[in-house]
Amino acid sequence: MPAPVRIDLVADFVCPWCWLGWRNWLAAKKLAPDIRTEVTWRPYELDPAIPEEGAPYRDYMKAKFSGENADRWKAMRTHLEAAGPGAGIDFRFDSITRRPNTVNAHRLIRWARGQSAKKADAVAEGLFAAFFRDGQDIGDKDVLTSIAVDAGLDRAIVADLLSTDRDKDDVRQEAGFFRQLGVTGVPSFIFEGQFAVPGAAEPAVLADALRQAANLPERD
Repeated sequence: MPAPVRIDLVADFVCPWCWLGWRNWLAAKKLAPDIRTEVTWRPYELDPAIPEEGAPYRDYMKAKFSGENADRWKAMRTHLEAAGPGAGIDFRFDSITRRPNTVNAHRLIRWARGQSAKKADAVAEGLFAAFFRDGQDIGDKDVLTSIAVDAGLDRAIVADLLSTDRDKDDVRQEAGFFRQLGVTGVPSFIFEGQFAVPGAAEPAVLADALRQAANLPERD
């Protein structure tokens, strides 16, 4: 049996395109059901300068998308809200009050992926839903602990880990590594470490990339 195709999914959990890209990936796998895959979530910080306690969301977005950029954000938001239902996503941007620092969210998924890919996927889905659907602060340790428990992680262990700085430097170094590789936006799907599909590509595009990766000469 051929080895599973390895995909590094570089993402940040405050990126709405990343949630859409993830759902498109799940749809893409159904288009190529004969190919086994192994997805590893990789960290990316869209804004490493965000303080660890986060920032007021509306003030942050106004500063980031001021002037002509305001129209760009409005267009993106309209597109996301229209595309979301088709992917089973309910974007509720008006419910978001806090723009969190995502280092702790990345630490959480790092610990989850150390247990199983299934738990890592569940944590990722929980993070996206908590932020974009429920308007929760995914920089808050209590929120993160609840997401972890829902994904099957141990509450006491996660709460204890979040009270420390464990793996913060590793997360930031890993995120820096992907920046050095040339990743300038997320999501980015890197297939077998050889080629990437950037952005929330349509399922058919991702399925084609998956088939291409499965047929790389190095995998024969």
